[in-house]
Amino acid sequence: MTLDALKERVRAANVETVARGLVISTFGNVSGADRAAGRIAIKPSGVPYDALTAEQIVLTTMDGVPQDNRFKPSSDLATHVVLYGAFEGIGGVVHTHSTYATIFAQAGRPIPCLGTTHADYFRGPVPVTRALRPDETGADYVAATGRVIVEAFAGRDPGEVPAALVQGHGPFVWGETPEAAVENAFLLEEIARMAYLTLTLAPAAPAITDHLRDRHYLRKHGAAATYGQ
Repeated sequence: MTLDALKERVRAANVETVARGLVISTFGNVSGADRAAGRIAIKPSGVPYDALTAEQIVLTTMDGVPQDNRFKPSSDLATHVVLYGAFEGIGGVVHTHSTYATIFAQAGRPIPCLGTTHADYFRGPVPVTRALRPDETGADYVAATGRVIVEAFAGRDPGEVPAALVQGHGPFVWGETPEAAVENAFLLEEIARMAYLTLTLAPAAPAITDHLRDRHYLRKHGAAATYGQ
């Protein structure tokens, strides 16, 4: 894949977040990585989605150093860089302030796995990070946001639950490609909506059993998957 092709895919993925109702105004951003080329492509800061072009997508090194100075990269770039560095299998990262996922982030609550719809795509609860300490909200704040996400996945597979809620902030979501990351962000918002409404109706609703969760997750994922053609 050429870097021009990567920039176009990232542009399209950013526009798709608006089409799917995940982003309003200029909130949010999508990036994509070409690990072989050692480059990240990410939305420029503050550019309206309806005016976004592939030429405006900013290329950086995998360490987040911009490779041209025409446009400033998203202010969340350092978070994306930390996630690419920590989660080896990912090729796309999405940040939104989608309503229901952000409600859980603001409440400081993980999204529990209450049903099989959740389990089809996320193998267990979607974690919420700890609150950032005062020393983490200074100049290093954006990278620290990435580090608390990585911390929340200690002992967990980020490929099985490709999303996290940053406490008081919102969701970060990832996937093998920019397109997959957007799809996961869309699914996250739907299971967050379902969880919110379920807990409104039945505040003590329990998580489904581990064996039912795994039965649904594994039929769509992994070597023994049976779902699809």
